[in-house]
Amino acid sequence: MLYQRSSALFDEAQRYIPGGVNSPVRAFKSVGGVPVFMKSAKGAYLTDADDRTYVDYINSWGPAIVGHTHPVVLEAIQKQAENGFSFGTPTELETEIAKLITDVVPNIDKIRMVSSGTEACMSAIRLARGYTGRDKFIKFEGCYHGHSDSFLIQAGSGAATFGDPNSPGVTKGTAKDTLLARYNDAEQVEEIFRNNPGEIAAVIVEPIAGNMGCVLPENNFHQKLRQICDANGALLIFDEVMTGFRLGMGGAQEALQIDPDIVCFGKVIGGGMPVGGFAARNEIMDHLSPLGRVYQAGTLSGNPLAMRAGLTTLQLIKDDADFFNRINQTAKTLDYEIGKILNEKGIVHKINRYGSMMSIFFHTNKVSNFNESADANHALFNTFFHHMLAEGIYLAPSGFETWFISDAIKDAEIDKTLEAVRKFNFA
Repeated sequence: MLYQRSSALFDEAQRYIPGGVNSPVRAFKSVGGVPVFMKSAKGAYLTDADDRTYVDYINSWGPAIVGHTHPVVLEAIQKQAENGFSFGTPTELETEIAKLITDVVPNIDKIRMVSSGTEACMSAIRLARGYTGRDKFIKFEGCYHGHSDSFLIQAGSGAATFGDPNSPGVTKGTAKDTLLARYNDAEQVEEIFRNNPGEIAAVIVEPIAGNMGCVLPENNFHQKLRQICDANGALLIFDEVMTGFRLGMGGAQEALQIDPDIVCFGKVIGGGMPVGGFAARNEIMDHLSPLGRVYQAGTLSGNPLAMRAGLTTLQLIKDDADFFNRINQTAKTLDYEIGKILNEKGIVHKINRYGSMMSIFFHTNKVSNFNESADANHALFNTFFHHMLAEGIYLAPSGFETWFISDAIKDAEIDKTLEAVRKFNFA
């Protein structure tokens, strides 16, 4: 049995942890089978409890962009730990990473650090409401902004994986202020604003969607959102928890040449440690406590271990002029070569990619919104997933997720991946 130790660990975990996991998609409920328990990671590889190794295309769902346990990051964390794990007081380190981020990301003056992407997006919505004095906001079907009540209305990713996008426990009172639109459908957004005049505080969007698989904006979608928000006195919020410092130092807003009003961060800015952040211009951020009346707080916000890991990771990226070209080229090679193999096999598919994010959809048409993502052949994806897993390639255990390419993926890992795809028999 390939996963004997993992199976035993999963049986035990289910006695003490709901579903045996601390984040739902890890349970493999979508793809079936026993979740693989990992015990270590280094560079491009994960090692499981049964001592099997895998080329990793999750990379902790994005943060490990320089590879796992990068020696420079590891040394920095070890030195920081000697000085203390958490103080509950301000530190110079928090200012250092805030300065780096605000220096390289367009259109922001200040950033508030928090402990997760969920917390960042939740706080950004509260800030937008406090700034505008309005209650409602628009989100898009298939975009996931964390598990705060306001966002679990037709969510993507983990919620979609289990076919239950409206979570019990979210009240009707909360849900009424969340307005839904289709991704890439600016006309529907305009209609929602017409039907709710003067009531909408913000539009929040994943600039490159990653929670219904990788889905790209089309037909100047974000430019139109910017114009609609300006015309209606609403704020545009970019959820760059995935894309921030992955698509470039300036993130998706720099790549797409769009200035959002608030930007949410996570993943890469913590270098693998629990972290999030939200940022904006002074006129917006100064509404945040203790300067303003919009309250937000957190005991572990700005945790020194997370700040040191994040700052070191960002400095590594910033100081490497070829970094983004390199990981983007790796993803481009995987995109082209995998597509070529699947075409030769006669397997209908669509690969969506932007920079170092990509997804394979077993679909006959383009995938530009949540409904089209859901229409893909997810049963075939599940077969593909387990084949790749058996061949030592670790993909996200859901057809609604994105591959995250790290700089540790080199020619040997690409060759191993392509050889696994060549062995795939979908009949």
